[in-house]
Amino acid sequence: MTKTAGCCQGCLHYVFDYETPKTLVIPSIRVGFVFRFTQFLVVLYVVGYVCVVQKAYQETDSVLSTVTTKVKGFAFTNTSDADPRFWDVADYVVPPQVSNIRFVFTANTHKLNLPNPSTSCVDDCDCIEGYSDPRGNGILTGLCENYSTTVKTCEVISWCPLEIDTKLPEHALLAAAENFTVLIKNSITYPKFNVHRRNILPHINSSYLKRCEFNRTTDPDCPIFRLKHIVSEAGEEFQDMAVKGGILGIIIDWSCDLDWWARKCNPQYSFRRLDNKNPANNVAPGFNFRFAKYYKTPDGEETRTLIKAYGIRFDVVVHGTAGKFGIVPTVVNLGAALTFLSLVPVVADWVMLTCMGKRDLYKKHKITHLNEVADTETVSDKLNVFTRDYQGLIFSIFPFSSRLFFCQTADKIHSF
Repeated sequence: MTKTAGCCQGCLHYVFDYETPKTLVIPSIRVGFVFRFTQFLVVLYVVGYVCVVQKAYQETDSVLSTVTTKVKGFAFTNTSDADPRFWDVADYVVPPQVSNIRFVFTANTHKLNLPNPSTSCVDDCDCIEGYSDPRGNGILTGLCENYSTTVKTCEVISWCPLEIDTKLPEHALLAAAENFTVLIKNSITYPKFNVHRRNILPHINSSYLKRCEFNRTTDPDCPIFRLKHIVSEAGEEFQDMAVKGGILGIIIDWSCDLDWWARKCNPQYSFRRLDNKNPANNVAPGFNFRFAKYYKTPDGEETRTLIKAYGIRFDVVVHGTAGKFGIVPTVVNLGAALTFLSLVPVVADWVMLTCMGKRDLYKKHKITHLNEVADTETVSDKLNVFTRDYQGLIFSIFPFSSRLFFCQTADKIHSF
């Protein structure tokens, strides 16, 4: 029963004992240096990193954006496998691609498959009528025909002649495309702050726009870019990239500081290749796509020009965040800063009680447990000793004083 009562009393003391800070002045330069240096680090972090670098006192908003582009340039080609041809924007721009193009002139008719293990046949039973292989050239008619004197293949319904795309081009057809220019018009808004901007800045007029070209040193605000320079800044060669194609990113960064003392909100341009270029794995390299232009012959037969275009696709990527002073994030981060400062004495105490040579002495004075009963008796004993000493002092000074006088004096002492 006594043990149970002792446990209950110990639990009550653990829960309800009150701890109050005690001021203890330590005359140690080492401890003082640790305390002040830790304070300095906290202040440096809050002011230098949180406020200046991260601008945590600001409210933020994400950008909303729209982009339009306009490409300009002309080219003339004269190759052995195609007639001389003049190219303008309507010919080579399939939004948003600028392409190295080759042509296959076709008509819709019945055609024999190219010989391979999946299309070779012995008789009509090997060709299932209506079957379509996604990797094949058309829909089987169910007939097995002679492709040559030695090989028979299944007949298909397809555009003729069949496309043979095993041979990649060696040179870019539109080599002159590197001198084409593209005008990028980008409008953004930060709805939270009701801020609207364009990449055609207020100081840009029509005459400047007709003659300017983006240059990171001389004309960093011009929204007109030469394709060769875009590819070059991405670390690529235009003529090499144009052969097999690729994807380039034109990245516009709208990171804006809308505080009244800054008011900085201008676009920053950067360029990089977005598709993976891995010389060790050259399967399905670059970028290409197919499209067709349809015609009708004088006798009413439908034909088409199939174009397989190897080219460079330009993706305009817009991102950004705007920040402006806000009272809520300021108060939150100020509270966090005060919390960090309140932890500084904990660090100093840990150093003082763990690493210092006089840690036992510091611990003795730093941590004091109050025993109310024992400490009350000690104070009472000290008061009795003081009373006796004071009584002896009176008799030594006034040896002939009356007893009554001493009692009155002693009573005053006890009442005090």
